[in-house]
Amino acid sequence: MTHNDVINISNAYLLPLIAELYGLDGYGIQPVPAHDGGRNVVYTCEKEGAGAKVIRIAFLSDRSREDFLGEVEYIRYLFEHGCSVSDVISSKKGSLLEEIAHLDRNFFVCVFDKAKGKLLAENYYQYREGVPITEYYYNCGKVLGNMHQLSKGYTPVHRRHHFFDKYNTDYIDKLIPGSLSLLKKKLAELLESLAALDESPESFGMVHLDYSDGNYMIDFDTGQITVFDFDNACFCWYMYDLANVWAHGVGWIQFERDVAKRKTFMEDYFETVLAGYRSETTIEDSMLEKLPLFISVTLMESIVDAFEVMRNNGEEPECDERLSYLIKCMEDDIPYEGFFHDIYSCEEPFEYEVRKI
Repeated sequence: MTHNDVINISNAYLLPLIAELYGLDGYGIQPVPAHDGGRNVVYTCEKEGAGAKVIRIAFLSDRSREDFLGEVEYIRYLFEHGCSVSDVISSKKGSLLEEIAHLDRNFFVCVFDKAKGKLLAENYYQYREGVPITEYYYNCGKVLGNMHQLSKGYTPVHRRHHFFDKYNTDYIDKLIPGSLSLLKKKLAELLESLAALDESPESFGMVHLDYSDGNYMIDFDTGQITVFDFDNACFCWYMYDLANVWAHGVGWIQFERDVAKRKTFMEDYFETVLAGYRSETTIEDSMLEKLPLFISVTLMESIVDAFEVMRNNGEEPECDERLSYLIKCMEDDIPYEGFFHDIYSCEEPFEYEVRKI
């Protein structure tokens, strides 16, 4: 079943039922354009004098009811403990999750409060007028630190999966073509390095796994960040989310030719992020020293995601310039996503000659 199939089913059957389940009569419901590889159909709901909502309809069979309950229960826990996240809304039945059976398929439905503000991209990557961009870096770290601090005290009712439940050699071997044998070997070595790490509550717990400016709104009046989209949340090392923040920070300086300036910027940027993070929680220096390792783990996630999208779309595996670049970094053990290496080009950031499979 394709995304467009679900849109048609939603218009004809699901949306009227969801409106009844959640009391959304009178709301204007509009679809949100799907991004490549999107696993859900999403709608915004607006009504004069009422808070905006977001409907999410999950239609792929790769997640169970337990997975979704683990996600929404975690979101509700964070919200109730003061974390700046988009709360999940209970249906009229009092459920955080509704399951609708139709055409021999189960659709899992969640409704959320729409976060206040805009995406950074919607504001053309311009921050608050008259306010230094360092406030944003600090707040980005602060909200993440608060989330991780709350995770340290979280005891789930429905437990989300462990990172290794998905990212393991068996799954990767089935997903990635056999012609990429060196890549598979390097990913296996990376997983071995991760398996040797401590999983104490101070370093390991529920993480967002996709904490980036595409998954939080910014209130440009106050600078407040509100996080959403916990679809990938799982039990993992907190350093993963921090490494992901580092990896997304390169966009601010990616066209700078001088590698020394890129290094200086990234050091200052991440130091500011960590200052915000440490205002809410602690992190051991021994884990921070593993930043290069976890940046490589974010690359692994991107590589796996790219092959999953091709598989889910029924496409033959192929490498574009971006995927070829990530594979080259992984196969040649190039740290920091190649950002300080000769492989990097400021004219064509994070691209490499297309790799044939």
